[in-house]
Amino acid sequence: MNYTISITSQNFDTALVVTNWKDESTGKNYKNVFALNSRCTFPNTINEGDEFYFVIDSTGVQNCMVCMMYYPVPAKKLSIKIIERPCTP
Repeated sequence: MNYTISITSQNFDTALVVTNWKDESTGKNYKNVFALNSRCTFPNTINEGDEFYFVIDSTGVQNCMVCMMYYPVPAKKLSIKIIERPCTP
């Protein structure tokens, strides 16, 4: 239930992510990642490795027991909302 999300887009604010992070449990290295701060509303239809579009949703912060469980995640956390297609300027 603790998700680490990697941003693959080239156009984003790098201050919102950890640019290089190593998962201490698996030893894997990741780039441009953040911890999901809205785990309880994250769709269970999205699986590890899936690509999806999202927007930052600061109203979606959750602090239930599931969200507070420990598993190594990046220090930076964002709440997001899944969207069907990419945003257009």
